[in-house]
Amino acid sequence: MASSSFIAILTFAFLLFMGTTSAQLSTNFYSNSCPRLFSTVKSTVQSAIKNEARMGASLLRLHFHDCFVNGCDGSVLLDDTANFTGEKNAVPNQNSVRGFNVIDNIKSAVENACPGVVSCADILAITARDSVVILGGPGWNVKLGRRDARTASQAAANNSIPPPTSNLNQLISRFSALGLSTKDMVALSGSHTIGQARCTTFRARIYNETNLESTLAQTRQSNCPRTAGSGDNNLAPLDLQSPTAFDNNYYKNLIQNRGLLHSDQQLFLNGGSTDSIVRGYSNSQSTFTSDFAAAMIKMGDINPLTGSNGEIRKNCRKPN
Repeated sequence: MASSSFIAILTFAFLLFMGTTSAQLSTNFYSNSCPRLFSTVKSTVQSAIKNEARMGASLLRLHFHDCFVNGCDGSVLLDDTANFTGEKNAVPNQNSVRGFNVIDNIKSAVENACPGVVSCADILAITARDSVVILGGPGWNVKLGRRDARTASQAAANNSIPPPTSNLNQLISRFSALGLSTKDMVALSGSHTIGQARCTTFRARIYNETNLESTLAQTRQSNCPRTAGSGDNNLAPLDLQSPTAFDNNYYKNLIQNRGLLHSDQQLFLNGGSTDSIVRGYSNSQSTFTSDFAAAMIKMGDINPLTGSNGEIRKNCRKPN
């Protein structure tokens, strides 16, 4: 009797172990089922960035905005319909997130190579890595095996993505709630070494804040009128020196009070708790890129759907 009970316990433990390991992501998840996945994705990303250098930052941002809302599940890609409200028109995303057509092109190419195998959520994760590499940043082994959500939440998008008005404590708290450390937060913020921001996101800073270098304030005011509703979508580079190169100039800018967004400059307050991390990254690009890659892997682990949860969408814009 004792022997059969012991076998039953062992069997249960084995099944429990199999259940937990099957729910984990793996860098070789598609090695057999889609061996041409990485080359297929990268060639499409390279074409998109060659066509428009800014697209690299936009594709990286899509992965952020996906993972920060109920996990890395491809929900940010779902279109609104008459019966469904997705995340694309949430406040942080409306007139802001972009690159959906590129993701469509990648998905189409991947479906041609291996139909019904690779999730849109995983495509976002690979595309983010490839974008960083193509623009001169670090590479990392992307963990895969996520499945796609069948739904999305505009309310969660409105509440989960840190706005550019965030102060340091709010940033630390929001990242911590997702299992990301303060160092992860500062490293991931370095994604603002590439890309552009809309006038509406930095207007209050360039007209009202004193910890902004005066020449930069004047330069930005010339293309971002004080009056709300005027020039809201006019663009400015987040990193003035090298907006299409993934480097550590973002941190050098912060030390000179040249952070474009309020939330950027909060990382360096001349007495703030993250000043030392910013100084470290400004002095060592290799330290930044190493920490950035590690933080991207951690971010990609946020609440993925695995196993039999979710689905593999055929079209990233709508559930099957």
